[in-house]
Amino acid sequence: MNKIKISFLGASGTVTGSKFYLETPEKNIMIDCGMFQGLKELRVKNWEPLPIDVSNIDYVLLTHGHLDHTGYLPRLVKEGFNGHILGTEPTLSIARTILLDSAKIQEEQAKKANEEGFSKHAPALPFYTIKEAEATISLFSSCEKDEWITLSDQCRFKFKYNGHIIGATFIELEIYKKTFVFSGDIGRLDDELLNPPERPQWADFLFLESTYGNKLHPKEDITEILSQLIVKTIHDQGTLIIPSFAVERLQLLMYILWQLYKKNVIPNIPIFIDSPMGNNVLDVFEQFPNWHKLSPKEYQAMCNHFTIITSYADTWSTIDDKRPKVVIAGSGMVTGGRVLTYLKQLIDEPSTKVLLVGFQAEGTRGRQLLEGAHELKIHGKYYPVKASIHLIESLSAHADQHGLLHWINAIKNIPEKVFLIHGEPTALDAFRVKIKDIKGWDCHIPKLNEVFELWI
Repeated sequence: MNKIKISFLGASGTVTGSKFYLETPEKNIMIDCGMFQGLKELRVKNWEPLPIDVSNIDYVLLTHGHLDHTGYLPRLVKEGFNGHILGTEPTLSIARTILLDSAKIQEEQAKKANEEGFSKHAPALPFYTIKEAEATISLFSSCEKDEWITLSDQCRFKFKYNGHIIGATFIELEIYKKTFVFSGDIGRLDDELLNPPERPQWADFLFLESTYGNKLHPKEDITEILSQLIVKTIHDQGTLIIPSFAVERLQLLMYILWQLYKKNVIPNIPIFIDSPMGNNVLDVFEQFPNWHKLSPKEYQAMCNHFTIITSYADTWSTIDDKRPKVVIAGSGMVTGGRVLTYLKQLIDEPSTKVLLVGFQAEGTRGRQLLEGAHELKIHGKYYPVKASIHLIESLSAHADQHGLLHWINAIKNIPEKVFLIHGEPTALDAFRVKIKDIKGWDCHIPKLNEVFELWI
């Protein structure tokens, strides 16, 4: 018998901070290494050292590049990790972009906080620096999907296509002939840009995301919502601000708006893309055409339809532009990025419209706006909210409950244990009940820092 020790160091009882650590007699492996986002009580956990000896980790395997799956990596290195960080090529490209962008923002915010004195910390420090992000990136090694990678005599894994964002995978990890499946984030069956996720055929131990474990995506007429908002924006001589995740959501919004224009559903209103990280992700789409549905010709035609902002000076020129316009800017939950500059200047204008697209985690400004906040705190100051707030829920890159159940329906065996992760408590419990009712599987909802021991 061999002991496998599993530590749930994130995305346990909450959506973000994905970190799952497996200690085996041969190799020690961490699956994902993300930052906590949202509620302050979660964010402060990012600053706490992990309750493990980081120097013992041999490999980090990344399901995909999002910050809540990769953003803790530089801290891991700072704490003593010096192993290998493995992912698909587009995942590592996305992670590289996100880590460098995140480090730059953190350095800038710390500098601004120290200059303007709005931080409780003296001095305010970045969570990690650009230099630390670069040291982390030097540990990256890419792997092909669908190929078994041997880590030791009794340990091997492969990455399997999972939709969600470009490069995203689920992981099949085989240890002593037992199959551990880590779902990562599961994509949608009907994604405009990406193919449907592949599905695992066998799982002895299943680690299953549950972000939308209690919800079905609404049947919304996205064409109708967008076209009406744009017509109203033109009528009011205002600005439609769409906070967007730089990875996938931005490209999807571009594709939908481009299609609406081509079909004469919306007029030729100026549309500005203001997301330096999003621009880099557009390059990843160009670099890896086999990972998405757009042909190189379609991709170029789409990009040519938009004004892509590259400098901060152009951000201010766009704010000063009096024409009715659409601005798509990071970040998707309004937690940082260029969208804050636009909101500080325009959110007190009744002619401004803010369109939220996708999941807004607890504790984020996006959730506050969604819940009717009359003011928004940005960089230590309060800004009155006079803009109208709108929502499209159905653009999420996550599978809903139906999609999650479809994904696990391909599993031919009955797993020995299912661990439900990446969800808020109500979603996790509802999904646990649903799986028990439909499949009869034994589901467990791990708590943060819980340790689970298996003998195999």
